[in-house]
Amino acid sequence: MNPTAFGAPFLAVLFLLAAALRSQPLAGERLQVAMTVVRNASSVGAFCLDGSLPAYHLDRGFGAGAGNWLLQFEGGGWCNDVESCLERAKSRRGSTQLMNKWEDFNGILSNNASLNPDFYNWNRVKLRYCDGGSFGGDALFHNGTSPLYFKGQKIWESILLDLLPKGLGTANKALLSGCSAGGLATFLHCEDFTNYLPRNATVKCLSDAGFFLDLQDIGSTHTMRGFFKDLVALQGMNPNLNGNCTASSNLPDLCIFPQYALKYIATPFFILNSAYDVYQFHHGLVPPSADIHGRWKHCKMNPAACSKQQIEQLQGLRSSMLSALKLFYQYSSKGGMFINSCFAHCQSESQNTWFAKGSPTIDNKTIAGTVGDWYFNRRNIKEIDCAYPCDSTCHNLIP
Repeated sequence: MNPTAFGAPFLAVLFLLAAALRSQPLAGERLQVAMTVVRNASSVGAFCLDGSLPAYHLDRGFGAGAGNWLLQFEGGGWCNDVESCLERAKSRRGSTQLMNKWEDFNGILSNNASLNPDFYNWNRVKLRYCDGGSFGGDALFHNGTSPLYFKGQKIWESILLDLLPKGLGTANKALLSGCSAGGLATFLHCEDFTNYLPRNATVKCLSDAGFFLDLQDIGSTHTMRGFFKDLVALQGMNPNLNGNCTASSNLPDLCIFPQYALKYIATPFFILNSAYDVYQFHHGLVPPSADIHGRWKHCKMNPAACSKQQIEQLQGLRSSMLSALKLFYQYSSKGGMFINSCFAHCQSESQNTWFAKGSPTIDNKTIAGTVGDWYFNRRNIKEIDCAYPCDSTCHNLIP
């Protein structure tokens, strides 16, 4: 049958139907999104560690969500000295040339309404991480042969400038999010993000597993503080930390820690974190330097193998996080929280933990449901789980 025989009106309906079918994912369909390289990034001095150009992945919104935007910072640790950064520059963590050119979009990035009920039809963007400094540095190291570009701040700016004419500049609603080092980037850039968007846009921020604590390890050393101080110095991050925080502190480089910067963030903020965050457990509370005899080896791999004393120290980690969040919990009228008691790190990008049968819950609310309720003001939510081992819904994701 020749469809042209039915005339222009029929063709218009056929086109709209085809577009709708393309925009609606099939059940169980795997969503892979192609990489977009920011070709003009060099004009603003934006480069990955190795000098390659920054990149992102964009899956277009549709229907009622076509004017809304979700930006997700990719995570992946940091490098805080020249040696580790030179190694990182030779990997997918420091070069877009070595990255996968297609990314799976799951969890909060899914385009399936049954898997991501509140954000599935938004424009969803994954910002690739290639600077080693949570998108916060602005410095250059050159030893004569191998330059290192600490240009995370410029990468952030270049991606925004590339997205603004693609619809971000006229967004109705926006959510800036990120996981791990990307969750820390959300704290660093939340306030700045609002400056790029229309004044009447609803703009909020979400950090997943990014609430890194300034705490003492089991050897009474501030391991994470030392690590982050070196990171800030090497990558030239100080000017890009929260200005109100640095102006009010005798130790301005500590403003990289969310617990010190949070009170200066006016944009509505949601904190998704495990009280027993695996990264902070393994690298902040019990770093290898504080456990040279390996007494924590079995406990790190399986919480059920922890001794009574070790559990007490883990409960101390939880207490430190809740203490750092106390003022936010009590006084933030626009803030949200989901602090569960699972041994995990990053729960928004995995479908099993974001929204699925058997997902982690607090008071019978999933992470996706809680974040959605907060974003759309359906209810003001600050959920704090009971202490380990009370939560039977946990997915303990231990590497």
